[in-house]
Amino acid sequence: MPDISNANWVAIAHLLRPQGRRGELLAEPLTSLTEPFAPDTQVWLSAKDATQPRDPAQSLTLEELFFPTGKNAGRIVLKLTGCDTISQAELLAGQQVMVPAQELPTLDPGTYYVSDLVGCTLFNGNVAVGTIVDVQFAMAPDGKTRLPEAAPLLGLELPGVPEPILIPFVLAHLESVDLATKRIHMHLPEGLLDPPQ
Repeated sequence: MPDISNANWVAIAHLLRPQGRRGELLAEPLTSLTEPFAPDTQVWLSAKDATQPRDPAQSLTLEELFFPTGKNAGRIVLKLTGCDTISQAELLAGQQVMVPAQELPTLDPGTYYVSDLVGCTLFNGNVAVGTIVDVQFAMAPDGKTRLPEAAPLLGLELPGVPEPILIPFVLAHLESVDLATKRIHMHLPEGLLDPPQ
């Protein structure tokens, strides 16, 4: 059992609906990494968009998983301990699957978890322009498969602008990322911060 007394939590999947007769659940992975989904991994459940589990004292074990093909390609099917029927799976649908951040693998330099980026202040040069509230990924026409060569898009909340604007998170514009102070410095092309008309 990992030490979770001072854990920071990371959501790795969003449970969508039952997928099978033994309590399996179809889920949307929130990471491109496969290591967090290893069998026998301890996981915790939370409300959607929550920052910590509903009950940190109660974990589940990931018993089995597989990656479906066809219309659900790009998603994952999870079998959790104690969820053995369609009815039990229906009760879990809509929740997030979380793990302690310290249980995640170390990333290569220049790569980040979505949860690390959300909440950061984005600076254009030395001027703070807004807060990152979302990270989106370009998808194939099927709407389910990520385009691996496309840059992620930072959802940036600007003061006085009702909807976040999307900023490509590309190395050509990036100056520095300081996760300890939640600051991202970029040099953005002119007009990129203009809200949509």
